[in-house]
Amino acid sequence: MLSLENLLVEFDAGRPRGLARAITRAESGDGASLMRSLYARTGRALTIGLTGPPGVGKSTLTSALVKKARSLDKSVGVISVDPSSPFSHGALLGDRIRLTEHFVDPKVFIRSMAARGHLGGVSGATGDAVLLMDAFGLDVIIVETVGVGQSEIEIAELAQSTLVALQPGSGDSIQVLKAGIMEIADIFVVNKADHPMANQLKREIRSMMEILQYGAWVPELAMTQALEGTGIDELWSAIERHRAYLFESGEIVRKRRAAFDHQVRQLALGKLQHRLDAAIAAHPDLSIDPYAASERILAEF
Repeated sequence: MLSLENLLVEFDAGRPRGLARAITRAESGDGASLMRSLYARTGRALTIGLTGPPGVGKSTLTSALVKKARSLDKSVGVISVDPSSPFSHGALLGDRIRLTEHFVDPKVFIRSMAARGHLGGVSGATGDAVLLMDAFGLDVIIVETVGVGQSEIEIAELAQSTLVALQPGSGDSIQVLKAGIMEIADIFVVNKADHPMANQLKREIRSMMEILQYGAWVPELAMTQALEGTGIDELWSAIERHRAYLFESGEIVRKRRAAFDHQVRQLALGKLQHRLDAAIAAHPDLSIDPYAASERILAEF
């Protein structure tokens, strides 16, 4: 493995290989020394989270957003979190295939990460990858999650602007709206807006939004046909309005704090999980009930 010093030389030189190696090191669980060296450089990038049910066109939307950002001369990082094989823990879908048009662009860095069974829709190392891309100097970072559901809302803690993509004519969309995902959306995106039922979905979203008590920011709703690039300019404008709101209101401080708290929590829980697994495996007494055993193990901690 490349030494930390040599890795930082590559990273500081702005070489994509240095960023790739840094993320790989973080994924392997050896990211602490990197973070100590690089964390002070973070906090500048615009981070966008994109979630939604399978088949909604998240990767096509991501590709369209990358194209828009590049037209504004912004460098872009993409983290595509794929479902994992339960056996090999490798990524199954490889959504980067849909981003092939950006592979040769030196200002676009694309990374797939396997969820490895992580419940939050994002890989456990996604937070590190976001910070590393930020420290590397990328202007925009887009995190595309596995899917959407009640447990898959961690992206809202990592991203400054969370986009929830839905498609017309899908029962999944209404289930998503009922599953508590309404609260995490900063912007709703109705993709495949040329569908005959697009306006109906738009009305349903508006109707369900009326039930909730939003604060100063009420989620915007963008209509897109990402495959053709339709509506992407309007979506980008909504993202910029949300970013302006975050800074003008001071909400960006709370967002950054939430991202910090999220990563601290995940790191602490990960370490506790390893210790807990070891303690359970080493516990020889099967004569007591599980509740008593758990209390005994916790007392040892």
